[in-house]
Amino acid sequence: MKVFLKQLKHYIQYGFLGPFLQNFIIGNKRNKIEQVNEKRRIFVLQTPTHGNLGDHGIAYAQKDFLLNNIKDCQYIEISFEEVFKKAKMIKKNVRTNDLIVIHGGGNMGDMYLYEELTRRFIVSYFKNVRIISFPQTISFSDTFLGKIALMGTKKVYKSNKNFFIVARETKSYQIMKKEFGEEKVFLSPDIVFSLNLRGENSRNGIVTCFRNDLEQKIDNNFKENLIIGLEKKYQNIIVTDSIVKHRVSISQRNEELQNIWNTFRNAEVVLTDRLHGMIFCVITGTPCIVFNNFNHKIEYSYKNWLTHLDYIKFTNNENVDQVIELIEYLKVINQVGNIKEGINYENFSTLISLVSNSTRSKIIREIS
Repeated sequence: MKVFLKQLKHYIQYGFLGPFLQNFIIGNKRNKIEQVNEKRRIFVLQTPTHGNLGDHGIAYAQKDFLLNNIKDCQYIEISFEEVFKKAKMIKKNVRTNDLIVIHGGGNMGDMYLYEELTRRFIVSYFKNVRIISFPQTISFSDTFLGKIALMGTKKVYKSNKNFFIVARETKSYQIMKKEFGEEKVFLSPDIVFSLNLRGENSRNGIVTCFRNDLEQKIDNNFKENLIIGLEKKYQNIIVTDSIVKHRVSISQRNEELQNIWNTFRNAEVVLTDRLHGMIFCVITGTPCIVFNNFNHKIEYSYKNWLTHLDYIKFTNNENVDQVIELIEYLKVINQVGNIKEGINYENFSTLISLVSNSTRSKIIREIS
């Protein structure tokens, strides 16, 4: 019940009830969409304005990916809070050759129900244009509320023949195929993997980026003892997080991301239990030790895409001395320059085909 009340609070806070009633049902004539022209338009919906920089990294990478892979298009971003405000105007102006992209991430489930309900609204409201949910992790809880939520989601997703879902790891891929049908589901890495942000760096210090929320799995006592052990062993310990305590607008996004990317790029080793903490290390070429979270998104993202990278180490080990030994190993890899490139861009070929309006027979659904 506590989780449900928190979800309801977030949904009110982040704009479902107010904008839905005021702007969707009543209408808001002040909301305008850019003038129609000959270009194919890409409407990217449900992007963040909260302080999770992992989600902002997704928004940044989505824009980069779409503009690089769809020629001569018009990119239009609609934040989470604006979806209901602008839905009618989008529907009035959208053309069959346009594309609606739903922001990727890890919110397909009942933990962040306000996000899931907004996605359902998009899928049910826009029926005559291709909709693609960018790479996602699915995680519905095995509770009464979780089961009811999954039933509602299945009904909505299956009702729209133009809606396609992209899983970002094989565990979600198998669940999505089972629940929504094989014809709707594809597999691709998290879109942030498509970035390459390696550059000049000045490696100094150990960075920690640990979560403190419902997705945490590692023990709090272990985290505290680990920080104590690190402070005894190393001179420069930087305790950070990919969550900032203020809202981040679209115009502020790049600056906030550059700040955290620079922190990671200049670290000797990063320790994290955040998926995008791990991914930020991959795209900046930074050695990383990553611990698991409460579901499968980190473990399977690592197993599916990163096992060939010696400088990224996944572990469930909560022994401080052994973690420090692993840090020393990664520092040696960095010193000898054995930092390999990230994942092969060819792994995004399925997604490229999907956004390019390819016919289904031309879309590769599995990883080769």
